[in-house]
Amino acid sequence: MNKVILMGRLTRDPEVRYSQGENSLAIARFTLAVDRRFNRNNEEQSADFINCVSFGKTAEFAEKYYHKGTKVCVSGRIQTGSYTNKDGQKVYTTEVVVEEQEFAESKGSGSSDGYSSSRNDAPAQPAGDGFMNIPDGIEEELPFN
Repeated sequence: MNKVILMGRLTRDPEVRYSQGENSLAIARFTLAVDRRFNRNNEEQSADFINCVSFGKTAEFAEKYYHKGTKVCVSGRIQTGSYTNKDGQKVYTTEVVVEEQEFAESKGSGSSDGYSSSRNDAPAQPAGDGFMNIPDGIEEELPFN
């Protein structure tokens, strides 16, 4: 089984290219900075920088909505490969082929890239049971009843 789940922030905007031919396919490449869970020898927080690639609709979504600093969660598979560079040296590659992706935080939840929410609502406070209280009068806006 080859399954990877990552959560991290984009180190830069995705690089998107389209394949040649009649049915061109979007190909998005980006790098995620994924914080390490544990630190060794009292180091400051460290991260791994993991190369990711997505294709088709997944790549088009990344092109439209992902930007440097966006926190995302992706799942997919590890793919390895190699090529010979212009100096004749063999270069080995490892990347995650993204199959599923989603935002890992809301746009205004304090990301380090300076995005801020345009809404001025007070944040909902969690109730004693761990669930958020729904403000009065919002029942009409909920998609279920």
